[in-house]
Amino acid sequence: MSEQHDTPSAPPAAPAKKNKDPLHGITLEAIVTELAHYFGWRELGEQIPIRCFQQDPSVSSSLKFLRKTPWARAKVESLYLFMKREQARSR
Repeated sequence: MSEQHDTPSAPPAAPAKKNKDPLHGITLEAIVTELAHYFGWRELGEQIPIRCFQQDPSVSSSLKFLRKTPWARAKVESLYLFMKREQARSR
């Protein structure tokens, strides 16, 4: 007599949840680089008046400051999202 053993099958994989954070997967370096390219350092320093954008600006100095300063990082992320919306509108 041959017995069949039913092995429990794994439950179906849940569909991957899409992350609702529009900044998910985008590095701060990529954000600063894109903003500097889009606006230029001078305009970026006018939009967000912080020294790392106004005096001898660089991506490196900006990253050091923004990683330590949550309020400034929030402003940069907000401007980035605004820029992306404007780019999407103009298409």
